[in-house]
Amino acid sequence: MIPLLTADEMRAAERQAIEGWGIPSLILQEHAALGALALLPPDEPLQILVGPGNNGGDALALARLARLQGREVTVWSPFPQPEWRGDAAIQARLWKGLGGVMQDAAEPAQVMRSWRGWVVDGLFGLGTSRPLEGPATLWVRALNASGLPILALDLPSGLDPSTAELPGEAVRATRTACFGARKVCHGLLPARALCGEITVIPIPLGQTPQATLQMLERPTLPPRDWNAHKGTFGHVVIRAGSLGMSGAAVLAALGALRVGAGLVTVLTEPEVRAEIAAQLPEAMVRAWQGSVPVEADVLLVGPGGITQVPDWDGPLVVDASALRAGEGKRWMERPGTAITPHPGEFARLFQLSRPLLMDERLAQARKVSAGQPGVLVLKGAQSVIAGGAREELWINPTGHPGMATGGSGDLLAGMVAGFRAQGLPMREAAAAATWFHGAAADRLPGAGLLPRDMAGLLPELLRA
Repeated sequence: MIPLLTADEMRAAERQAIEGWGIPSLILQEHAALGALALLPPDEPLQILVGPGNNGGDALALARLARLQGREVTVWSPFPQPEWRGDAAIQARLWKGLGGVMQDAAEPAQVMRSWRGWVVDGLFGLGTSRPLEGPATLWVRALNASGLPILALDLPSGLDPSTAELPGEAVRATRTACFGARKVCHGLLPARALCGEITVIPIPLGQTPQATLQMLERPTLPPRDWNAHKGTFGHVVIRAGSLGMSGAAVLAALGALRVGAGLVTVLTEPEVRAEIAAQLPEAMVRAWQGSVPVEADVLLVGPGGITQVPDWDGPLVVDASALRAGEGKRWMERPGTAITPHPGEFARLFQLSRPLLMDERLAQARKVSAGQPGVLVLKGAQSVIAGGAREELWINPTGHPGMATGGSGDLLAGMVAGFRAQGLPMREAAAAATWFHGAAADRLPGAGLLPRDMAGLLPELLRA
C-alpha cells in the first residue's frame, strides 16, 4: 500500500520527527532541497519562484545549494518584500549571505519570454487550502503558458494537498519532488494529473507516516501447492441471469474462473439455462430451485436482473440488481459481505440525492463503512474499498475510461467471489479483484474493449 497523507497527517509526521526524535526542522528542509535539486538537469539554468511560507524556504534552500554548485540561478518572488518567518527566514538570510537577490516583475508573462532552463515552483505547498488569488494567480497563469519545464516542490502551487479536486488556478508541473510521503493530491485525479512525474524525496521522519487513505499496489497472492486440486481453490456459486440478461451471468462466471476458483456453479432462471451453459463449458449451470448448494464456499448474487438474495449464512457478494434501494446499511452490517455498487447504485443503496464527486465519494465511503464488518467496493474511476472493520480507505490506481462498458462490473463481481473462495479475506479479495480488473484493462485500448477480453488477460497477469 502507498499511503496518501492529508496535510494534517504530514504535519503530525514532521512534528513527531522534530519533537519526538529531536531532529531540527531545518535539517528536514535541507534534505528536501537536496533531493529536489538532484532531479534537475545539471547544466540547465534555474528560475526559482519563492512564496512567503515554508515552501518558499524549501525553494531558497535549493537556490543556495544550486549556487554553491556553480549553477546559474535566479530567484523570483511575486510578493515584493515578503515577510519571512521561521526556517524560511533563515533560508532567506543564507541566500542573501551568498549575495543572492530576489527579483520581482509586474508582468511575469513578459519576463518569462527570456527565461531558459527549468523553473522551480516554490510558491505554495502544504499549507494551501483555498484558491490562489492576487499576484500568485498572475504568475501561475504565466508559468503554465510559458511552455517551460517545471519542477514543483512538494506539490504544484494551487493544489490543496488534502483533496483530489482542483480548488482553482494551479501549476501544471513537469515533475514533482514530493517530500517524505505522497499526499492525497499526488494519488487522486484530477489533482494527480497536474503533478507530472512524481518522485518521493526521502526526509528523516523517523517512522512511517500514518495515513487513513492508501493506494493499492500490485497484490501479492499466496503460492499454489504442487499437489493442489480443484477443491483447494473453493466453490463459487453465482445466482445470476434472466431473460435478456444472460450475458451478465457468463461474465461473472468467467471472472471467478479466470482468477482461479476451483469450481463455479451458476444458478440461473430456467429459460436461459441452456443459453448460459453453451457459453460456459468450464462451469456447472443449473436452473434455480430455491436453495444454495451446501458445498458453496461463497455466493454471488445480482448480475443479470436477479433482485432477491437467498438465505445464506456464508461469504456473500452482492452486485447489480440485488443492490436494492435503502439496503446499504443492512449489507454493511453483515459480516463476510461485499457490495460492489457503481456511484448511481451507491446513491440508491444509501438514499443519496445524486452521485458524488471524488472527495464526496471518499467522505461517504468512510461514513457508511465506519466500524462495519461489511466491505464496500465503490466502483468507478479510482474505485474505493472500505469497511471490513478497518478505518482506512483503499484507492485503486489501475484502469481507464474504456472500462465504462456493459458487463465490466459483472466480471469484477465474479473476480471478488473467486478470490474470496480461494481463502483471501473479503476486503483483500475485493482489493485484488479491483486491481487486476483495472490492470487487465490497462493492456487494452482506451475504447472498444470487451469485458471478455479483460477476462482473457487475467491468467497472464496472475502468473506475473
